[in-house]
Amino acid sequence: MDYQPGIIRDGSAMENLERQLICPICLEMFTKPVVILPCQHNLCRKCANDIFQAANPYWQSRGSVISGGRFRCPSCRHEVLLDRHGVYGLQRNLLVENIIDIYKQECSSRPMQKGEHPMCKEHEDERINIYCVTCEVPTCSMCKVFGAHKDCEVAPLQSVFQGQKSELNNCISMLVAGNDRIQTIISQLEDSQRSTEENSQAAERELCERFSALEAVLEEKKSELLRRIAKEREDKTGFVQALVHKYKEQLEKSSRLVETAIQAMEETGGAAFLMNAKQLIKTIVEASKGGRLEKIEQGFENMDGFSVNLDHIADAVRTLDFERDEEEDEFFEEEEGETEESPPSPLPAAPQ
Repeated sequence: MDYQPGIIRDGSAMENLERQLICPICLEMFTKPVVILPCQHNLCRKCANDIFQAANPYWQSRGSVISGGRFRCPSCRHEVLLDRHGVYGLQRNLLVENIIDIYKQECSSRPMQKGEHPMCKEHEDERINIYCVTCEVPTCSMCKVFGAHKDCEVAPLQSVFQGQKSELNNCISMLVAGNDRIQTIISQLEDSQRSTEENSQAAERELCERFSALEAVLEEKKSELLRRIAKEREDKTGFVQALVHKYKEQLEKSSRLVETAIQAMEETGGAAFLMNAKQLIKTIVEASKGGRLEKIEQGFENMDGFSVNLDHIADAVRTLDFERDEEEDEFFEEEEGETEESPPSPLPAAPQ
């Protein structure tokens, strides 16, 4: 392999090379030894062994049995078949290992270029290498000796960097802990919301069932009262119909006697008239005496006795409310007691 230093010294080329040397499992630069898979993709041997063990959890317990295993390449999903040696049977990629060595050597020996480190705005050739504690800003040595920070207290940049980095790390930890607490509260609130929904649905079902039972009782009672009204109507109408039938029979008999009496009145002969007149008169008198049939009383047709007053039931229904627990009753009683015991606030005095 021909090594061209000019290519590696280029910043973008170095970044591209570094991306090619990243393991797809640990997302770090390959660590030796590097194994090459049959699909030509590379892995750290440790990473390859980790995914092999995950895909074949009982491989270590097989002892001396000649048996292998399999796993899939994390880059292309190609199935890799291994013999009893496991990942140790894979070939090492010495070329990639050599490229990693060259890359690390180049990075360690590459001089710091201008622009890679922050430079002082007042002194363009001076790197920012100290920290002004008084002004709380990074600065350079020339600013401390001759510039705006000559009378200020300074400290090594690296020590302040480590201190503030540690402080920022603590802040991050506090934020993460706070986020965990917030997430716990959110989970509790979501559980409470879900329980509220479930309990509300259960309460709605129970309320509907109780009102349905009450409706069934009212419907049953209404049917019973309707049957009693129907029975009274049948009895009264039957009695009246029987009287009508009797009066019709009486009217028919009376009408026949009238016709007979009229025919007798038309008789001109005295002897013939006298032969039937006495018996006819007796029959008419008896009929008039015995013709007094039963009559209905005044107000017989009224059904006032079947009036039902449901006002008290309607009032009771209007006052229906949910039952309160004993704890809630005690809470309301305490609130009412505090309200009664608290003296009224004094009114403001009228202006003189």
